[in-house]
Amino acid sequence: MGAEFQIDVSWNDGRRAERRSATVSVRVRRPGETWFRSKVADLSVTGFRLQSFMKLSRGDSLWIMLPGFEGRRALVLWTSGHEAGCRFERPLHPAILDHILRISR
Repeated sequence: MGAEFQIDVSWNDGRRAERRSATVSVRVRRPGETWFRSKVADLSVTGFRLQSFMKLSRGDSLWIMLPGFEGRRALVLWTSGHEAGCRFERPLHPAILDHILRISR
């Protein structure tokens, strides 16, 4: 069974794509800084919910390294405590999302 992929062009609930619940260990950093270990709690082709002790603010740019892939640039859209909602600079290919969800189980 593969990951389901849907683009919501109407931005229902402020999202472009359906988020899938997953717990994925990732590495994340701000440009020019060192990598930190963090977790992604939700993931879609357009973005993710990051759980991290990094101090992030809305509008921050960051790099995220998903397991088995090179770093990808993302933008912080919101923060709340130790969580941040982020949007990928370029959406993930659905096959990458499917792979990440498969290995996170």
